[in-house]
Amino acid sequence: MDSSYLVPVAQLMRDVPSTTEVVFQAPFDAEHEFAPRGPAETDVAPETLVDVALVLQSFSGGLRAKGRVAAPWVGICRRCSITVHGEANVGVDERFVDHPEAGDEEAYRIENDFIDLAPMVHDAILLELPLAPLCREDCQGLCPYCGIDRNEASCDCAAPVDPRWATLDGLRFADGTSAESNEA
Repeated sequence: MDSSYLVPVAQLMRDVPSTTEVVFQAPFDAEHEFAPRGPAETDVAPETLVDVALVLQSFSGGLRAKGRVAAPWVGICRRCSITVHGEANVGVDERFVDHPEAGDEEAYRIENDFIDLAPMVHDAILLELPLAPLCREDCQGLCPYCGIDRNEASCDCAAPVDPRWATLDGLRFADGTSAESNEA
């Protein structure tokens, strides 16, 4: 078991209740356990350093890990397709137990007087990644007709007229207005 995320907890487990602080940086996925995600998906590079700051509290039969984990991510803006950078900064409050009971899938394991924080960190960071990030809240996106980035320039493109609805353009109401003038 050689991992940057392994923390010895024998002393904590002997002195119940006791507390210790754990602060370190480690690569997100040094063992390359996760397959690279697609180019259009938000991801954390394997060599990215994760900041871990936790307080470990022992209780009879286990530990509580409470604190924050943070890691930078990279994604593609859902509107204009430029590269977007952000940071997943997640509060965690998890349990580690010696012997999990049946149906207790929420707790992580203590093995051989060590806890491996990697699964908890991976779960927290990956669940915090945005599915469809934006480069900025007011992003105008790309023109669907000519493809120009509307954040940088404008175009005069108009939606093509659907021939199935074209006859409605000539529709006149009883007061003499047309369907087009009522749209505004």
